[in-house]
Amino acid sequence: MQKILIIINDAPYGTEKAYNALRMAMTLQKEHGETVEVKIFLLADAVFCGLPSQNTPGGYYNIERMLKSVIQKGAEVKSCGGCSEARGIDKLPLIEGVKISNMKEFALWTVECNKVLSF
Repeated sequence: MQKILIIINDAPYGTEKAYNALRMAMTLQKEHGETVEVKIFLLADAVFCGLPSQNTPGGYYNIERMLKSVIQKGAEVKSCGGCSEARGIDKLPLIEGVKISNMKEFALWTVECNKVLSF
């Protein structure tokens, strides 16, 4: 099984980097789900992607729904604890399935994965 790490660096809204990263994750799972394991690491402002209760206008993409979808299909999602602490959100609840992590685990995932994509 091929392991793919997707790193998201930007906030959930404002640019489309998180959106495109999650579109890639969803497509990998849909087209290659039997042979690909997806891991997602939320870094820098992307830690905001892991917060619940995102309310977007109708017809607009919703990062929370997209994250829940990839998690439901088996993706592991980790959020940088240091980045969360720096932004004052380290004590807030996260979307179910998103776990706080650290640079040590991020480095381990980077070494373990066959491919690393950064958004």
